[in-house]
Amino acid sequence: MSDKSSEPETGLNEVTEPLRQAIGNRYLTYALSTIMNRALPDARDGLKPVHRRILYAMSRLRLSPTGGFLKSAKISGDTMGDFHPHGDAAIYDAMARLAQDFNVRYPLVDGQGNFGNIDGDNPAASRYTEARMTAAAEALLEGLSEDSVDFRDNYDGRLTEPSVLPATFPNLLANGSTGIAVGMATNIPPHNLHELIDACLHLIKTPDARDDTLLNYIPGPDFPTGGTIVEPQENIAEAYRTGRGAFRLRAKWEVEDMGRGTWQVVVTEIPYQVQKSKLIEKLAEVIQTKKVPLLADVRDESAEDVRVVLEPRAKTVDPEVMMSMLFRNSDLETRFSLNMNVLIDGLTPKVCSLKEVLRAFLDHRRDVLIRRSHYRLEKIDHRLEVLEGFIIAFLNLDRVIDIIRYDDDPKQALMAEDWANPHARATSEKDYVSPSGDNPEVTLTEVQAEAILNMRLRSLRRLEEIELIKERDALREERAGIEALLASDDLQWGKIAEQLKETRKIFGKSSPGGERRTQFAEAAEVVEVPLEAMIEREPITVVCSQMGWIRAMTGHIDLNRELKFKDGDSPRFIFHAETTDKLLVFGANGRFYTVGAANLPGGRGMGEPLRLMIDLPNDVEILDILIHKPGAKLIVASAEGNGFVVPETEVLAQTRTGKQVLNVKDTIAKICHRVVGDHIAVVSENAKFLVFPVDELPEMNRGKGVRIQKYKKATGRQGMLELDGGLADLTTFKWEDGLSWQMGGGKTRTEPDMTEWKAARAGVGKRAPYGFPKNNKFS
Repeated sequence: MSDKSSEPETGLNEVTEPLRQAIGNRYLTYALSTIMNRALPDARDGLKPVHRRILYAMSRLRLSPTGGFLKSAKISGDTMGDFHPHGDAAIYDAMARLAQDFNVRYPLVDGQGNFGNIDGDNPAASRYTEARMTAAAEALLEGLSEDSVDFRDNYDGRLTEPSVLPATFPNLLANGSTGIAVGMATNIPPHNLHELIDACLHLIKTPDARDDTLLNYIPGPDFPTGGTIVEPQENIAEAYRTGRGAFRLRAKWEVEDMGRGTWQVVVTEIPYQVQKSKLIEKLAEVIQTKKVPLLADVRDESAEDVRVVLEPRAKTVDPEVMMSMLFRNSDLETRFSLNMNVLIDGLTPKVCSLKEVLRAFLDHRRDVLIRRSHYRLEKIDHRLEVLEGFIIAFLNLDRVIDIIRYDDDPKQALMAEDWANPHARATSEKDYVSPSGDNPEVTLTEVQAEAILNMRLRSLRRLEEIELIKERDALREERAGIEALLASDDLQWGKIAEQLKETRKIFGKSSPGGERRTQFAEAAEVVEVPLEAMIEREPITVVCSQMGWIRAMTGHIDLNRELKFKDGDSPRFIFHAETTDKLLVFGANGRFYTVGAANLPGGRGMGEPLRLMIDLPNDVEILDILIHKPGAKLIVASAEGNGFVVPETEVLAQTRTGKQVLNVKDTIAKICHRVVGDHIAVVSENAKFLVFPVDELPEMNRGKGVRIQKYKKATGRQGMLELDGGLADLTTFKWEDGLSWQMGGGKTRTEPDMTEWKAARAGVGKRAPYGFPKNNKFS
């Protein structure tokens, strides 16, 4: 008997599909949700769903700009519970950003308490802060209750929420937006509202206006933190035309005279989205690493405003040069990328030009105007219907009172009565005007009868009848105006222009904070100042030990002076230099490393390991340390006797990793010698001496080189071929001066005629001259 309970059960609703298809469909759903419901703003009101829901929740809580404040925890809680089923922390962060005047050009939330600052400090917890809407937020919601936009169900179907706000101004460009979706992103800078409305008015007047023409009204972004845009005008025009580009933004600064020829630079405005505390840290790092030697100190003297003081190293420093270097090495200059990727009609993501974004806003305003007009027509028609009933009641007041007083069902009786019948009228014939014109039968509708029954007794006076007739006539006139508006495109755009002008009066440049904050300037030509000109020139003595510890002693000390080293260590290199010099370090791996003499540690201690300043492996020996001389040439050679001449300018390294010059695959580098003559003298480890002209050695920038001296091959102990000797030392000299070398006891010997040892390059050579050191070294 088989056990059927062990067989897997298959549900009726289960669907089998390939894993690739299942993952693809679900990821596509997630991507669309991220793009449409989280990351990209709507081109019509410039808001993402979370911001729109926050403002709608605040309007439902009646947090008007002139009303009281409410705890932020209550606002974020209502938003999360009713409309935005995500974390309350994310909602509060989004709301806090709308209240930060250094992040938003026209804040939509009026915050009370700690909502963060330009230093980068976070807002206080939501239970400690309070908020309400600003006038700008109220302007975005204007007309929301007049069926101006579509409403949709919230996430659980209990309530409805607006799919977009009416928005009386182009908030997308006014406050900007930033977001990262799946496969796309958006980054829109803030702009000046007065300029935006001027451009909209021009676009209403000239619908086919070119993008370049709109730049006459909108020259560029207007960041809430000010600053100076130094991007060329043609680049700005191209960015607005294509919807993609970037803006170079610099801090605003001025020179402050301190008296007696001294001065300091004061930064009063920093670039947008740069945290002031991080900027100060970066400037301090620039001073410590001596990237900008002209800068001596930085101080933050900010209070309510921004005031960052930069002190030069000397009063002779050019402020323009110092600031130019700081712009290149710190966040005093940033690039704001423009990516105008928005949702058109709330559905389609598209990278739009400036004109397309403004056109989307204007089209939205027209839709709002038409919908509000239809809504007003319905209200007028309803009110006119009620007024007609009131007027009939006043003209037949006694009969109305009689019906209400004695009839069992006064509502049906009022509706069944023929009010055009003269016997039913209690008022005089001359005062009666039939509301239906020539229609002999006049009856009341259910709406009219209900309104008459709900009418107060105090309204039953002659003066009220006059007011009703006046109101009826005014509504009829308004209705005619609305119908004319709906029938004419010109009248519609004229009405929109009037609304934009009213908004400009409230938020334009004449209002507090409405003036343009970000200015424009041309970027001054960057002057390349050599490092030597920026570093104070002082004499030093460079000391490097056998273990690679390096330091710089102040002044030119006696090179034979006894110095202190770590236990087990001893001197290796010691020479005079200056702080403006560049040191060339040559390793046995054939790489050159560059170290600035000004960056060497002081000579009070034992120094620091040179390998911490450059990426020199621990198993690679330091062969030589030279002071760089522009225009000079070096001879580099390997232990196998291959080498070439290289210009010193070609061995300068820009990074810590150095620059590979001599290729040493199966050997090591052995010699680095500066060319100071016209002939080369080379000696092998088996004391073979060879002299040949420098011209026979090729000049290269990198490579293995050519054979300098030939060595015999010998059989080693294990039968392997080995070189009999190898390169021991090399030097250059002038032929007419002869060759000199150092001997023991500090003596020097000179051989005036080297003809006996002169031969072609790559020869074996002859026995070394008489008196040549047995260690086969020239020094």
